[in-house]
Amino acid sequence: MMIITFIVGLALGIIFFGGLWFTVKKALGTPYAPLWFFGSLMIRTTIILVGFYYVSSEGLPQVASCLIGFVIARFLVFRITKQLEQKHIPTQS
Repeated sequence: MMIITFIVGLALGIIFFGGLWFTVKKALGTPYAPLWFFGSLMIRTTIILVGFYYVSSEGLPQVASCLIGFVIARFLVFRITKQLEQKHIPTQS
């Protein structure tokens, strides 16, 4: 069960931080940026809270496992999005 909750934490982290990255990319070019950020925050937070709520019914060790997966996903998404950004931005010589 610990492995499953760890994977759930990874998925929740990817949804949360990947959604944040997507929101920033989409919202910066629109006149509705505050609406994008607020809507994204509400959707992402709701998904994360529901996910952690269901995991919390299993007990504290499973919540800790889920949280570890969530934090690791933050670093994974950061690394992946950083690599994506470097591929799309031409370097100046």
